[in-house]
Amino acid sequence: MTASSSTDPSRPPPPDVTVVVASRNRRDDLLATLPRHEAPVVLVDNASTDGTVEAVRHAHPEVTLLPLDRNEGAHGRTLGAAQARTPFIAFADDDSWWAPGDLARAVAVMRAHPRLALLNARILVGSEERLDPVCEEMAASPLGTAADLPGPSLLGFVACAALVRTEAFEAVGGFDPVVRFPGEEERLALDLAAAGWGLAYVDEVTVHHHPSPRRDAPGRRQAGLWRSRLLTAAMRLPARDVVRTAGRAVRAGRPGVEGLVTALPDAPAALRRREPVPPSVRAGLRMLAEDAP
Repeated sequence: MTASSSTDPSRPPPPDVTVVVASRNRRDDLLATLPRHEAPVVLVDNASTDGTVEAVRHAHPEVTLLPLDRNEGAHGRTLGAAQARTPFIAFADDDSWWAPGDLARAVAVMRAHPRLALLNARILVGSEERLDPVCEEMAASPLGTAADLPGPSLLGFVACAALVRTEAFEAVGGFDPVVRFPGEEERLALDLAAAGWGLAYVDEVTVHHHPSPRRDAPGRRQAGLWRSRLLTAAMRLPARDVVRTAGRAVRAGRPGVEGLVTALPDAPAALRRREPVPPSVRAGLRMLAEDAP
């Protein structure tokens, strides 16, 4: 099973959805989760050094592999999506998978709501299946629920629990090479909303996430999130909001300062991509900021 389609009329039509997984140095996690996916898989390997590519080729020859020479971060998902050739793309991490039957159900929801560009599923964490706190926040989104969407409107999402409409994803450029990871979702969400697409949280479909033990230390991850916030602001927010974001980073202490320092080398690339979002999207961001604890 691969992500490519065929023009042979004797074969069944290609599936509606491809699962795109991006991974780096998590061979064992991948070997456990790849069999759980209920659609063709494109695996983007971000220059692993632990034998991931060889192990997957041997154990799962049905998976389409895209081995990269360097770590592209979240942009690897965009490269993987280009291999999909399906109208919908589900993203998963090497330690996550869609619940049995729910990928098909999510596609049906997307088909029933043509303005919906991105669906964020409910996320259950670990073997105890705890609801991820971010889902509680999404369910209570102050943006409300638009009449033509299946759940609360969003201006952000969790990549490993997202199903996207390929047309919309490609039109806004997918995940970009500037922000990378983590916190790569915000710029994509803003661009989808600016283009008039809807993003929604749908509690009726589920993604399982069993966090890998091979993870960045919390401080390093927080610094990475600040880096992404700053670069996203530089690309999409008014100048005064960029300054405010930088000030918040400094006040956040060491992770924020580290994020600011690591963002500086990529600031020119971010500014070359600068295209501030319209007032309607900024109004939504203000509502979310006012609702934040």
